[in-house]
Formats: sequence, C-alpha cells, structure tokens
Amino acid sequence: MGFFDKLKQGLGKTKSSIDEKINNVFSVFRKVDEELLEELEEVLVMSDIGMETSVKIIDELRNKIKREKIEDEEAVKKALKEIMKDILDVAKPELNLQTKPSIILVVGVNGVGKTTSIGKIANNLVKSGKKVIVAAADTFRAAAVEQLEVWAERSGSIIVKKEEGADPASVVFDAIAKTRETEADVLIVDTAGRLHNKKYLMDELFKIKKVIEKEMPDASKEVLLVLDAETGQNAISQVKAFKETTDITGLVLTKLDGTAKGGVVLGIVSENQIPVKFIGVGEQIDDMQVFNAEEFLNAII
Repeated sequence: MGFFDKLKQGLGKTKSSIDEKINNVFSVFRKVDEELLEELEEVLVMSDIGMETSVKIIDELRNKIKREKIEDEEAVKKALKEIMKDILDVAKPELNLQTKPSIILVVGVNGVGKTTSIGKIANNLVKSGKKVIVAAADTFRAAAVEQLEVWAERSGSIIVKKEEGADPASVVFDAIAKTRETEADVLIVDTAGRLHNKKYLMDELFKIKKVIEKEMPDASKEVLLVLDAETGQNAISQVKAFKETTDITGLVLTKLDGTAKGGVVLGIVSENQIPVKFIGVGEQIDDMQVFNAEEFLNAII
C-alpha cells in the first residue's frame, strides 16, 4: 500500500466527519447562497477546525464566490479546498537540515507519541542516507530512555543516554560530542514533557538550548512540537503553551489514523502560522511521512 492509500485509510474517520457532512449540506441546498455558507461554517466548526479558523475560511469562500461568480456545488468544493490549502501551505514542510551536523529538538507533553515520533523521524532520515544520533534527554519519565533505545535500534540510529534522573542538558552535551566524534549528520534530542509544571519545563528547555547555542551555534536547528490529533481543540492550547517557552519551527501530528478530529490540523496552522512537518497515520515505523497539504486535503474531502 502506497503512502497516499495509507493516508486515505488512516484519515477515514476524519473523512467521514468532514466530507459526509459537507455532502449532506449540498444535498439539501440547491443554490449557492448565504444559508449554504452558514451551514458549511457549522460543519467546519463541528469538525474540530475551530470557530476562529472556520469563520476565516467561510469569509474567504464568500469573497471567492462573489469574485469568481461561482454557482455550482463542485466549484464551491474546489474553492473550499483551495482556501484550506493556502492555510496549510504556511511554509515548506521539509526539515531545515542544511548544515552538517544539524539538530532537531523535539518537545511535547507526555503521552502524545513523542518518543515514537522521534524513532520514526530518525528512520525517515536514516533511509534517506543520513547518520543520526538520538539524545535521550527526557531523563525523568520512567522507562522513557528504554523506550527511545528500542526505537533507536529499530531505526538504525545511535543513542546517547544516562541513568534515569540525570541532568538533561548534560545528556545533550554528551550527544553533541558523540555527533562530532562520529561525524553524524543529524542530532535529534528528546525532551521532558511536563506541561502542567511550566516553570520546570522552561528551565530544562532553557538549559538544553544554552548548551546547543554554545556547542553548535552555526548548526541548522528545528524545534518540532509533537501533538496528538485525538485531543482535538486541546492540541491548539498546547501549541500556545509551548510557544511561550520555545521557538517552534514545525509540528508533528500523531494518531491521525485513530481520530475523526483531523480537521484540527487546519485550526492549529491557521492560528499559529507554524507548518506541519510530519504526520503519523499508523503504528509501523514507516507510517510517518513528510506532510503534503494537497494529499492531506484530497484524503479528507
């Protein structure tokens, strides 16, 4: 099965949620008018896209209908997808890995699939011919290091770790040394995810970033926030909370295959202007791929 087929299958619940509701609206309305637009707006809000983004999409659709004198159902659907694609195309989804070595800092609350995502991203990079080091800097969560070790082995990357409870910044320092020593291409850093204690999170991230800035000042850097799509609107608040502590450059959406709330992707990107870099649509190691806005929208509408 190709990735697009996996994507369509994985986004099946979201497709049912959005596409069927949109089709139901068109089956009731035979005319492109204000009432139709109000119904479509309600569908978008109910599909976890969020109020703010849904209003924005329908306002733009209203203008497009007037501007282009759109009068039939298929043309309205096409216009709707174009507007959504413009929202999702906020920036290029490819990782910025221009230097050797480059660094990817991965953040996210516990339970969103952060460690699994790191393993899958590492696998993606190894398959593209890069040598990858993984730093197990989430040293406080029980079994986090062992879990990352399993994924490092599966992906063919090298892990740098210390005992549970060790200082995360010191793990990053050792991982940078290992990256230089082995002439690796990319260093991926796992971090702690205690969002309910933001002071602690900020302190640890600050110390890690200080080490990175001192030891790798000229390296290309990505800060990826991992989000569980199943949490719907709660994912939007997580982005806002993490933006207060660090400069997020991209998003990783996990568990899209298990939820009808995939529409939240639009709300997150629209409200934060941060691109989705990867999406996960399954349990297998190769079920995480670089995000493609067009393929994503074709799979849900």
